[in-house]
Amino acid sequence: MQMDTAKPIIEMQGISKRFGPVRALDDSNLTIRKGTIHGLVGANGAGKSTIIKVLAGILKPDSGMIRIDGKEIARLTPALVEELGVHFIHQDRLLVPTATVSEAIFLRHEPKIGPFLNLRLMRRRAAELLKRYFDLELPVDALIQDLTTAQQKIVQITRALSQEAKVLVLDEPTAALVKREVDSLFMVLRRLRSDGISVIFISHYMQEIDEICDEVTVMRNGTDVGVVDPRKVGIAQIVAMMINRDMGEMYPARTVAIGAPMLEVRNLTLRGGFRDVSLTVRSGEIVGLTGLLGSGVKELVQSLFGLVKPDAGSILIEGREVEIGSPVQAVGHSIAMLPEDRRAHGVAMGLSIADNIALASLGRYAKAGFVSARREAEIVDGLIKDLSIKTPSRHSLVKNLSGGNQQKVAIAKWLSCQSRIYVLDEPTVAVDVGAKVEIYTLMNRLAQQGAAILLMSSELEELVGMCDRTLVIYRGELIDELDRSEADSDTLLAAASGAARKPAREFA
Repeated sequence: MQMDTAKPIIEMQGISKRFGPVRALDDSNLTIRKGTIHGLVGANGAGKSTIIKVLAGILKPDSGMIRIDGKEIARLTPALVEELGVHFIHQDRLLVPTATVSEAIFLRHEPKIGPFLNLRLMRRRAAELLKRYFDLELPVDALIQDLTTAQQKIVQITRALSQEAKVLVLDEPTAALVKREVDSLFMVLRRLRSDGISVIFISHYMQEIDEICDEVTVMRNGTDVGVVDPRKVGIAQIVAMMINRDMGEMYPARTVAIGAPMLEVRNLTLRGGFRDVSLTVRSGEIVGLTGLLGSGVKELVQSLFGLVKPDAGSILIEGREVEIGSPVQAVGHSIAMLPEDRRAHGVAMGLSIADNIALASLGRYAKAGFVSARREAEIVDGLIKDLSIKTPSRHSLVKNLSGGNQQKVAIAKWLSCQSRIYVLDEPTVAVDVGAKVEIYTLMNRLAQQGAAILLMSSELEELVGMCDRTLVIYRGELIDELDRSEADSDTLLAAASGAARKPAREFA
């Protein structure tokens, strides 16, 4: 399809929205053409969520015009948006776990015979829809809770298609999917595009934006700064538009004198996970750690924080052998860990920013058994300012923050503990490019202050850009070390795949 001749299905022009003194949208535009996959990208606070909430009828704009399928709409509501054929596939799947596939697809739109549900027709239509759009024979009587994440995403999309959807809005649709499932989803989206259905694709993953999108609207500071064809301009240009800087500036420069060993691992072994691993991380040093899924790298990182107990070997902190049998013991030895799943393990979503930051270090605020609210507020407010956590107040709930700001709260918690060793497990997963730069800057600052950082990441460019040395795990064995001057993505991938295997040795 020629994009320049495709008729717009959605036109949002001159959209502005204020929240008190904050201008979330400033004369912003978004145009989606029929039968196209349109990317929407931007850093935290760029306005993506706000403009989508305006389109969903959740927020009323202060000014601007909205047309859907050529019809100007004076006041959108969520019900009217669905009637007009625009459906939202949220990152949180919002499905009833105990419902069957057919029940979930037709929820609130069930076929009936008089006052009774026509279960037979509902099952048949569900099977037909799954076969037509996905070429998939998913058991329509299976329970939602028994499906994979990818299958649940398919049920969400099928539910929208059952209501004659013209536009699908997908918010981070691949965040919880493995590569094979992502490929399957993209095949479905291309099929929907060929059927004339439009897709708004919101994602932090630039490679996916490049692979699947026909056009991309880039937002920054509440407005659109351009609509581009990703295959013509490339990922680097899109990122530069998002953060208003060259992509080469993503990894801030750092010059730090490397000090004495802070963390040493000697011949650490966990049956079924890893074996005979030895490594050293020094003060002021950022050491990368990577390996393919199932290599044992995840178990190694968890053992350093007492989440799993190794069968043999020793851990030394500043030259002294220590016992780390639990996270409490790890914290006692000034070790901090940022888990990959921050929402489940890194922060308490239902608590305030202040409660989260103070959670692991109440002793700093207590005197004679009582917590000093003034002292706590002073330290918390200092960390919020220091880390540029975007929030109205320390009392705001963490669940209301963006992913990047949630990650900053998790880091602030450990800064409040005055940790000296940081074990970071995929610290920038599912955060936008702007937030990544802020996290990288913070890592550099910690290193400059003398902290030792072990960065576990599957993003090879991140390791190349941030690490003094990178260690590679292959099938449970530490097989390679590359310093900053010799590391690149291809070399790291070859090592992680076992194609450039070196004899095991101590990497210090």
